[in-house]
Amino acid sequence: MYLDFYGLRENPFNVTSDPNFLYLSHTHREALAHLSYGIEQRKGFVEITGEVGAGKTTLCRALLNQFDSRTKTSLIFNPSLPETQLLEAVLNDFGIEVKRKSKGAFIRQLNEFLLQQLSLGNNAVLIIDEAQNLRKATLETIRMLSNLETEKEKLLQIVLVGQPELKDKLNAPGLLQLRQRIGVRFHVRALDETELRGYVEHRLSVAGSENGPDFSDKAILDLYEYSRGIPRVVNIICDKALLLGFVQEAHVIDEDVVRKSIEETEGQFNYTEMGQTADV
Repeated sequence: MYLDFYGLRENPFNVTSDPNFLYLSHTHREALAHLSYGIEQRKGFVEITGEVGAGKTTLCRALLNQFDSRTKTSLIFNPSLPETQLLEAVLNDFGIEVKRKSKGAFIRQLNEFLLQQLSLGNNAVLIIDEAQNLRKATLETIRMLSNLETEKEKLLQIVLVGQPELKDKLNAPGLLQLRQRIGVRFHVRALDETELRGYVEHRLSVAGSENGPDFSDKAILDLYEYSRGIPRVVNIICDKALLLGFVQEAHVIDEDVVRKSIEETEGQFNYTEMGQTADV
């Protein structure tokens, strides 16, 4: 509704993981560097953690966009699948035609594919998002995949991306062998107050903004205090703020608009928590 009013080509604050909107804050730049290093140097396992809405999935998508044709990738968004189904999903995502549907057959086919890619000078990367939801048995299977290697290097680079609970899961005594294989670790932190303004302005610019809307300093401060620098929360509030600004025909989003947007969001959350539905 507010796109034409603010001269925007698209919604700047969608909560989808669009890599075109990735804002490289200090922590996100570091995370991307750790990911690239772990994959390019064939470290085997890379662990990336961060709070819900911190931008981990967006980072992964941005990373995929950086790869050329010499890097083959498989991105798994549903880690709660049983291990055999997850293996089949990995093969499908790599473009491997499944011949026999069994765990052993899947691993043999994957090994053949990886050896072929190595002979061509290619690298292969498996990224598992929401990895904190992986079952222990599935994690053990993933550890077995890391055994696919030559005398000098790993054939498959495995990136585990998840919420902080992933650290606790990997610290379980039975996963010591997997934990010892993790060559690169990084925790994605929230944005600080200075970065938050840069984040908002960056997304507006990508969406086509040339002359506003502008967020006042107090509005940014209130936005930071509420969101604690979590990008997904920032997006939710900013989207509501632009809608409210449009209704009020305001080209400056001030603290009153942001506070009302926060109150509306809190009201929705409270409404949901009360067990009500939108039809009531």
